[in-house]
Amino acid sequence: MAEEDSLVSLQGLHRDLCALIDLKLPVLDRLVNTLENSLDEFRALLDKKGRNDASRQTLSSGKIKIGEDEYEVNQDFQATTLQLAELLDVDELEAAALFMGAQHEAEELDRSQLQTAVIRFHRRREYLLLCLRLVMKTGIDNGETELEGQDVLQKAAQYIVGVEGVNFENAHRFWAKCLRSMEAIEAWLFQIAELVQRAHTLGQSPDVYEILDFERESLTRQHENLAAICAHMIKVGFASLDNYKTLLAKLKTIDRHDLIAVHYVPMTLRLTAWVALESNTTTKDARALHDSLMAGRENDTWLLRNFHAAVVAWWLAEYSGRYVDPNVQDPDLQNVNFDQEAQGRLEAFMKALTDGAFHFMLSISQDVRPTNWYDPTKTSMISNLLQDTAVLPSESPQLEEFFREITMEQMQTFVDSFITNTPDTLRKLKVEEDDQRRRMQTSFSMAAAEQPLHLERFLLIVSYAYDGFPDAAEDFWSDKESNLYGFLQWAAKRQPTPRIAMFCEMLRSISTGEANAEAAHHFLMEEGGLASGKIRRTSSLCYTHIFNELIELESHVREPKKAIQGGLYPPTQNPADQIAEPETATMLESYLRLLAHLCRESQPARHWLLHVSEFNLVDICLGLCADSVESHLRASAFGAVSALLVDKNVQRASVIWNNLDEWTVSGFHVASKQPPTIASFSRDDLWDVLANGYDESLAFMRLLHSLIEPYPDNQGLNDSLPFPEALGSTRRMPGIEKYVDFAMQRVFAERTLDVQQPLQRHVLTWACLRFIVTCLSTFNENLVIFANKSSIPVDAVIDTSSLEVYILLHPFTRVMEWLFNDKVLKALFASSHHDVKEVDAAPSDSPLVQSLMLSIEVMDLVMNLQATYIDIVRPVVKQQSSFHRSPISNLSLASFEDAVINNLQIIVDLGLYCGTGHEMLTIASLQLLQKLASSRKLAITPGGFGQRSSRSKIVGVLEKDNEAERISRSLANLLQFNEDELEAGVEAPGYVVKMQILDFLNGCIGASPGKPTIAHILLGFVCDSTTVGVKEDSLWNQSKSLFHAVLLLGVEYPDIDGETFSSWKSEIKVRCWDIMQKLWMSPLTSSWVMKELREQDLIFAQAPALLVVAMDTLWDGLSLAEGFEQQAGSAISGFFCGSPSAALQNFLQYRAAFLDYEARELRLAVQSGMSTLKTRIQSVLLGTTMRSVDDAVPNPNIFELFDFIEFSFPERNVPTGTKLLQGMDLKICQEEKDGVLLYSLPLIEQLLLLKIKAFRKERPPQPTPQDATQNDQDELQMVQDAQHLLALFTEQNRRAQLTHYHQDNLRSWVQLLTVTLSGCDFEPNARTSFILQTLQVIIPKLEAAYNGDLFMALQLASLADALILTIEFESTAFEKSKAGDFANDRLSQLFRAALVGIYSPISTVELRECCYQICIRYIHGTFDKSTKGSLLGRHTLSTVKNCGSHLLELICDDAYSGQGTCKVFSLLLLTALVAIATRQESKYILETFVSLNFIGVLVDNIKHIPDDLRAAGAPQVPMLLQYYDATLALLLRICQTRLGAAYVLNAGLFASIKQSGIFGVDPDIGLEFDNPDALTKYYDLMLSVLRVINAAVIARGRQNEQTIFQAREFLKESRHSMVAIFKRSVNVGVGGMRNGNGTIGLGEAVGLKEDLTDLVDCFTVLVDFTGFLEYEDSKKVKTARANMFS
Repeated sequence: MAEEDSLVSLQGLHRDLCALIDLKLPVLDRLVNTLENSLDEFRALLDKKGRNDASRQTLSSGKIKIGEDEYEVNQDFQATTLQLAELLDVDELEAAALFMGAQHEAEELDRSQLQTAVIRFHRRREYLLLCLRLVMKTGIDNGETELEGQDVLQKAAQYIVGVEGVNFENAHRFWAKCLRSMEAIEAWLFQIAELVQRAHTLGQSPDVYEILDFERESLTRQHENLAAICAHMIKVGFASLDNYKTLLAKLKTIDRHDLIAVHYVPMTLRLTAWVALESNTTTKDARALHDSLMAGRENDTWLLRNFHAAVVAWWLAEYSGRYVDPNVQDPDLQNVNFDQEAQGRLEAFMKALTDGAFHFMLSISQDVRPTNWYDPTKTSMISNLLQDTAVLPSESPQLEEFFREITMEQMQTFVDSFITNTPDTLRKLKVEEDDQRRRMQTSFSMAAAEQPLHLERFLLIVSYAYDGFPDAAEDFWSDKESNLYGFLQWAAKRQPTPRIAMFCEMLRSISTGEANAEAAHHFLMEEGGLASGKIRRTSSLCYTHIFNELIELESHVREPKKAIQGGLYPPTQNPADQIAEPETATMLESYLRLLAHLCRESQPARHWLLHVSEFNLVDICLGLCADSVESHLRASAFGAVSALLVDKNVQRASVIWNNLDEWTVSGFHVASKQPPTIASFSRDDLWDVLANGYDESLAFMRLLHSLIEPYPDNQGLNDSLPFPEALGSTRRMPGIEKYVDFAMQRVFAERTLDVQQPLQRHVLTWACLRFIVTCLSTFNENLVIFANKSSIPVDAVIDTSSLEVYILLHPFTRVMEWLFNDKVLKALFASSHHDVKEVDAAPSDSPLVQSLMLSIEVMDLVMNLQATYIDIVRPVVKQQSSFHRSPISNLSLASFEDAVINNLQIIVDLGLYCGTGHEMLTIASLQLLQKLASSRKLAITPGGFGQRSSRSKIVGVLEKDNEAERISRSLANLLQFNEDELEAGVEAPGYVVKMQILDFLNGCIGASPGKPTIAHILLGFVCDSTTVGVKEDSLWNQSKSLFHAVLLLGVEYPDIDGETFSSWKSEIKVRCWDIMQKLWMSPLTSSWVMKELREQDLIFAQAPALLVVAMDTLWDGLSLAEGFEQQAGSAISGFFCGSPSAALQNFLQYRAAFLDYEARELRLAVQSGMSTLKTRIQSVLLGTTMRSVDDAVPNPNIFELFDFIEFSFPERNVPTGTKLLQGMDLKICQEEKDGVLLYSLPLIEQLLLLKIKAFRKERPPQPTPQDATQNDQDELQMVQDAQHLLALFTEQNRRAQLTHYHQDNLRSWVQLLTVTLSGCDFEPNARTSFILQTLQVIIPKLEAAYNGDLFMALQLASLADALILTIEFESTAFEKSKAGDFANDRLSQLFRAALVGIYSPISTVELRECCYQICIRYIHGTFDKSTKGSLLGRHTLSTVKNCGSHLLELICDDAYSGQGTCKVFSLLLLTALVAIATRQESKYILETFVSLNFIGVLVDNIKHIPDDLRAAGAPQVPMLLQYYDATLALLLRICQTRLGAAYVLNAGLFASIKQSGIFGVDPDIGLEFDNPDALTKYYDLMLSVLRVINAAVIARGRQNEQTIFQAREFLKESRHSMVAIFKRSVNVGVGGMRNGNGTIGLGEAVGLKEDLTDLVDCFTVLVDFTGFLEYEDSKKVKTARANMFS
């Protein structure tokens, strides 16, 4: 719709304008296009079509047309549309379009459609005015600032206002139109006020108040923008004298001092100055206007009299410029009495001041630039000078920064004009006020409140106008001959007390910035003669006079009999000024504030004040901090001391610490007589007094913070104490415990909760929390690690005398102790709990937001450091019995999490703060929320005795009042992809916030992957104690949850910038995918997430966008190939140390996640029988994405996605033998992150700094000049070496991460191939072709991996194993043909690669096992074709021979002493090799066995079978039985040849069998081992052994009598077992048979009988082949015959 398109276009235009102006981004081309399309809208401004009957009747008909579409609307739609039309006073059909356009956004905003339509209507108006203001400001009022495209914006501005050539009439009409629009907005605001009043009367719903409040705020902002637009247009003459007269007529009607009135000030100021210029207005017109203004002072009915007075003053200041150097030849100035007119203007100006001109200007100044940070001195000055002048209410909305700037710029113009054009008025003001003051002091005829003080007001107006504008303030200092500098010199002379304070305040404002502050410093020196080296008494404000006043007051404090000198005039000149004046304290405060300001802003001023010999500022300030001095003055003194600590060094800080510590003992209490000896400790009432005075406690907290801040040259080690180690040791235990106790208890825990005024409370809380943060963050816990785990003598190296002293005295220790106190915790959690609406409305730099952020930072630091405190620091403190500490009442809290459990509202608050629009607050809240959510104590709530742990309380508190959905919506909005933020890069606020949200979600899910966390509930799940689900009609089901925002961002966010992959862009994408991967991998959420991703067609949305990469692919403009070239030798590679490697890492991580998801989705499709989905995924794998039946899009196929395999990231060796790392155990600096072991670079850096410091301390204390030079060179070299080492560690970390994600890619790719083979439907030939193509891709990489990449070798070998298992060797693909030869070659190549892998340098048990299986499958598959003498058979055997005897030796070693199933597979491979060799009539294998004595080993193993089974546990028995089955199978295969049988028999087969006793046990019992089927397994074992015997005997033949004899002896010895087996085979005596589980049942007996058949057959064969029965009969006959003759 047009309205929607207009809003979107204006939003984009506004972003481009901001990007061009603020960020200097190259968006000009797009901006020009958008601007051209919006020019007519700007011309129309805020015009709108009002309600009319025709449109209302059309709407009532039920059929309307919006754009090109026609709609039928019901009664509800019509009624709401009419309500909207009345609310906005727009045409009914336009209201219908607005209402219709708000439908979608209403759901996003969680507002009604009516409210959303109103919001969108005003939002469009706001964006239109915002854009127009930026165009006007940049195009025609940008000062000297040059900007790209400024000429384009200038032309646009001219087109909008209708300027053609030099004719500005249209521009003047446009200005008038803007003014009318402002009046229309004022009328609208008046109507809204009436509606609010009516709503209060009728008690209407909160929704009504909400939308009316929104309208009021939006209209006020629109009015503000229009005022700024009008002011900008004046610069180039787009306003006229007639416009000015119209404006004056409008100003007369303003009846209230509110924001509307304030908005008119800058345009009035500027247009007044413009009209008064001779070049813009003729003398005749100007004089006529002047006469009109002067005549109207009494007659005009201005409703705001002081506004009228201000306008007159502005006019007189500008108009008087015409007569500074008048053109006497001007015909309009003939017969003019210039002196008389000048006197008339002077009198008119004085009358305007009497009417409140300066009152109004000062009020406007403080309205426009309110004191957001508590400034009591300035507030008191303003209050005294404004008296009962109207000011803006405190609840008024804050003015925008652009309006403040333009108002102050115009006020600066007035100040310059007033000083330059009306010097007589200034002089008259000073003379009259000085006379009045003298009369007051001599006769006391005038009360202090009745003094005019106009000059004082002007000084404060100057202060406001230039404060924060250092460039403008340079006008005062750049030219000493200028009027402004002359004004300073004039105003600095002979000032009464109140004016001094205002002058100091003005001087502070115009000395902001280093250059201005230095100029002010020289000004104060020159005025006092200090610049020439001579101190002379002077009546001007200068350093000499300031210090004299301060010293005199200090003397009066110490010696009360002396009187205070109140004025600045020398006693001989002005005796009246000796009277003490009521403003003296304010004057002295201003002196101290000025000195403090100059110290902070100017290094030369600070240096001079510290080293000037005549005065000691520290002593003077602390001398003023006595109990008899007012609290405000003491606060200013503390502030001045604090300013001296800017860029402090140890010496300066130590002096101030010692002075301050001495002051706490003997410097504060001077009212009573001092004791003859120094007190041993500070009195407690000192701390009570300091805490009771708000200003004083705040200033003292700031002083403490300045004192405990780390020194600028600290280098990040933080190994020193921020105070002298022996501080206070002469009178108490050393340290700053009393100061910390004051800050933590008296101020933070008690005072901050008592302060009622919000601003004061926020500022004091901010000061306390800043102190706490500094105490915690400057403690280096790593020193303890280095002391315990490195060779560095930490005690000798650190600045503190010992590590133990460092731990005991560092303020961290005492602050942490206080942070477990109930009162401190109460104050801490109170400081973190605020109404989210107030936080949202407050500026980011306000005390409210800043103190809130500090409270969050304190909690974050406590969470980080509590383990160190509890486990290390607290035990050390307890062990030091000699180190006495004041006890602190602490709760029985085991950890900070216990306090959080008692204040669970913090969880909700942190979530809500994320939606306030304060970037840094959002980041801080998410960081703390992540730590709290990751804490086990908070994530799991322990159950009662015998009960399971219940659901996390922090999850429960988010579900209460539906807070989780509210937070989730705000986070989802923050994650919305905005193309415009890409142009701002990593600095874009939206980008930073997105990163933090994603890190928060990732951290929470990763910390407790199997438990519901706050991340789950925010993502859209409903959480139970151990499960999650999804509600009906929830954000999840509407696809509007935070999870869907993550999903959408992960799909939409780009990772490529032109032709190069971008590291910072891909960071967003990869984090989104990381979250989704964690969710789909977790059993907790897998089913829900996989279902949702399937419904969103994630695979088919992403597959076409996948890109194939190579070594020359650019990553942040650099390829991996170039990166390897850079690291030639030992050079540091910019690729691995910089962002290019990060871009590559992100790519690998994202690709691995995608492949993993694709594999899981395919597996689910197969398991669940989703044939359509399976077919679509299979199509994607083969290179085509089927979005619909007729929509096929190409995508990289599965083999193209193997592109990553070309990358490799060899490790860089860190030179641990270097001097800096010598003797270091770098393991202490390692940490695991996402499964990768990395070096902690901050720890490494601190370790290197500590080592450099150790070398520095080992030097002689007084080296010779040559040694000193050499030491400096050595230290410089060490610093360079340290930087090089840090770069190496950075590079090593990146290589480790790249290797990890490269392996993830390979694992996911192999997994996907495996699932594809097992689950997808292929035609037989297509399947074979797919397998062969896969083998073609992976075999070269597999062979290359044998050179050192074990992980790749394992993955590819396992894949090859899966591939060969699925091959149908009988298929036609392997028949004799060209294609068949290719297929056979591939398989042969795989077989050879598998054989090589067995004995490769990286060979492991797992790798050999895979290779064994490949070889076994290959030999078995090709065995039928490997006939005797066949080429295939000979090739197979020659391949084995070519590998050398080492291959068989290694396989035999595995068969004998291997691990697990590797032993079994090695035996099976040997069996297969024997078979192929037997068929080819080759003796190679058997002869190798004999040479290795392997057959003897196999035969010897038989004797150990019963003992091994008996000793094995139940889990090991199955594997052991498999091993022996494989062993006996190999022996069986060997025995099937005469030669093999001979080797086996010669190895002692029958002897081993006999020793084993397998055939000697009772067959009814069998062997004893732990297995439920022990008897069955025993019979199987007997069968296997018997088959070996049969094979050997048969192979040797009946003619081999020795073998026959051994066999007969075996049968003879095994007769009992054989007979028992025969009986069991015919069920004789079965009922009595038992195994390990009891009696064998009938069904089991039948199965057993079937199993015994083979055993009976084997016995029968052996008996028959050996002629055992005949042999036995013949022996009986012989025995019988012998008995006959006996």
